[in-house]
Amino acid sequence: MKNYEVKTIDVSTGETLAYRTTETPGPIVLLLHGNMSSSVHFQPLMERLEKNYNVFALDLVGFGDSTYNRTLNTLRDFSEDVQSFITTLELSDLTVIGWSTGGGIALEAAAALPDRIRQVFLLNSVGLKGFKMYKKGPDFQPILSERIYKREDIVKDPVQVLPVLQAYETGNKDLIKQIWNSTIYNLNQPEEEDYAQFIDAVMKQRNLVDVDVALTQFNITHEHNGVVEGNGLIDQIKAPIIVIHGEKDMIVPVGEAKETKRLFGDQAELHIVKEAGHSIITDDIEQLSRLIENELEN
Repeated sequence: MKNYEVKTIDVSTGETLAYRTTETPGPIVLLLHGNMSSSVHFQPLMERLEKNYNVFALDLVGFGDSTYNRTLNTLRDFSEDVQSFITTLELSDLTVIGWSTGGGIALEAAAALPDRIRQVFLLNSVGLKGFKMYKKGPDFQPILSERIYKREDIVKDPVQVLPVLQAYETGNKDLIKQIWNSTIYNLNQPEEEDYAQFIDAVMKQRNLVDVDVALTQFNITHEHNGVVEGNGLIDQIKAPIIVIHGEKDMIVPVGEAKETKRLFGDQAELHIVKEAGHSIITDDIEQLSRLIENELEN
């Protein structure tokens, strides 16, 4: 895996964002990573795209080498840093590719900056009605009739949250690797050297609970999502949407991608990658980069 130099920039939210860039000529592509990751995870894709595009990959606030000076409660909060990054660097006519949580942040940014963002790719993205988290029973199984979305409940979650927080605190990389192997790299694993870099990047996260709170309360539709009413922000997104989703995704089921396509209608197109899970970059980077380049050329 090619490693790109880390640069930093101060943005209007009072944060300092770390980012990597190919510094190559061509249309601008901005990559936004998901939960438990950073711009490091995008380096294989950057290498594929740099021949024809000028690619930027951010560390979102509280991830990687970016600062974490304030509590974030919504994906809109996360997108404010992204918006400031775009305007500070005077980026325009750009394509934003958001993976997982980054997809929701990309949509928030597209709604806020319609004159700068020309299209959005949603890569195994959170759905438009957010991410469902459930209360766990004594057997640690989810109680499907009891959703959780408040910070005080999420921070106590004994399955999805507490073990990860403890692993971060104690530097338990083995547990983090186990989580990735069972849920994200369930089909294919990266090469050992790359994998070590990815896990090191994951360990830098400081905002896990913020992200979970933001994901459970995200809802840009006109419908109720079971915990919060939709805010209708979908109407403010004017850019074409390209949805790319791994059929075997264990984090965000492929049904979410189909629902996103339904809600956006003709504004969106949907590509399902058959032999891929939550990390298409790992499972089928050939098809992913081909899909992206075909769309960017059109």
